[in-house]
Amino acid sequence: MSERVLLAGCGDLGLRVAQRLRACGDEVWALRRQPPVPDDSGMHWLRGDLTQPMALRGLPAGITRLVYLPTPDRRDAAAYRAIFVEGLQHLLDALGRTSLQRVLLVSSSAVYGEHGGAWVDEDTPPAPPGFNGAVLLEAEQWLAAQSPASVVLRLAGLYGPDRMQLLERLRTGQVQVPRTRAHWANRIHVDDAAAAIVHLLQLSHPLPLYVGADSTPLPLDVLYDHLAGLIGATPPSNGPAPAGVGSKRLSNARLRDSGFVPQWPDARAGYAALLDI
Repeated sequence: MSERVLLAGCGDLGLRVAQRLRACGDEVWALRRQPPVPDDSGMHWLRGDLTQPMALRGLPAGITRLVYLPTPDRRDAAAYRAIFVEGLQHLLDALGRTSLQRVLLVSSSAVYGEHGGAWVDEDTPPAPPGFNGAVLLEAEQWLAAQSPASVVLRLAGLYGPDRMQLLERLRTGQVQVPRTRAHWANRIHVDDAAAAIVHLLQLSHPLPLYVGADSTPLPLDVLYDHLAGLIGATPPSNGPAPAGVGSKRLSNARLRDSGFVPQWPDARAGYAALLDI
């Protein structure tokens, strides 16, 4: 049975989700402040601002699935809260609960804190070190108390065709990595992230929370040295660990146990494919 799906926020990740949903026969609506013009994606574009309740009037009836994955226009606590907490509340109020059967919130591993390289999963207590993780956790907790059933997907760092800035920084020597003590990196290819979202939308009885990461956490120096080798750059010099990003190894066991199989379980192979090596 086809679904009527609304994507709230539809950038690179949302477009990849939409493409997969349409391939399944679903009707897809996408809400953005500025929809692209012209557009040949076959989606139904909606113009609206999640921070303005009046701008959300007249949304299509009969939406059965909502994917919430907006991007704040500024990186500060007020902008994040306006989008992820208040905007989510505004949108659910505007949609109503008559036909809506599932809400999927795309969150982030930023809700976790420092774990000294230990494994982290859905049962690990969140302890966000920054405002972004704190706001996302607030949105998760608010949504969990609502109806209909909700699913949260906490994504690791995305990489993909339009997310190659790291390689340019490595090429120009702008990157340092800690080498005296391992700092663990967690990644997921943007196409695997999109596939995971669609997979969770289609599960009959999903659990309320999943970690979205590939299957191979790597020490940051191992990953960056490998990428430098792929592009013929000098390995990065020793330096401090990234600020505000705790060292941890994200487990995707629950997601895989649900039947999801990542196409790119190791970021080293994923990056090599992007570079066509």
